[in-house]
Amino acid sequence: MICRMACRADAGSIRDIYNHYVIHTAVTFQEAPLSVKDIENLLEVIRTRFPFLVAEDANGITGYAYASAWKQRSAYRFAAECTIYLRPGAGGRGTGTRLYSRLFDELEKLDLHALVGCIALPNPASVALHEKYGFVKVAHFKEVGFKFGRWIDVGYWEKVLG
Repeated sequence: MICRMACRADAGSIRDIYNHYVIHTAVTFQEAPLSVKDIENLLEVIRTRFPFLVAEDANGITGYAYASAWKQRSAYRFAAECTIYLRPGAGGRGTGTRLYSRLFDELEKLDLHALVGCIALPNPASVALHEKYGFVKVAHFKEVGFKFGRWIDVGYWEKVLG
């Protein structure tokens, strides 16, 4: 498996991974599937400032991770939100670890002070991955999302960089 910077040609695979979560899970609060063009636009916006990585093996893209602006106001410019998604069935093989390790290596090159992870709960795998990298839970919002006819909690994890 290799981790590399995502390119426009990866948009279809990234869309397929993400849309699985849109359609079948409450992990994302996006309710309508995205198009390849939507992903191409996301890649274009993210890559102007932050890394966007994919993990790839002999069977294609197995996951992706990227950082994005935490908030739009200028005082938040030293904070970034980290996002990771794995192809269904790709968990438990070190893909998330490899993606996040590489992502954090890339983020260390930027002038950032804090990283944030936003996790729809429950999601023990994502919580474990974030905490493995030193993220600490700093907030728990009850019933702030509504998807598939039920209320969903959201937790925030933060990592302050050295």
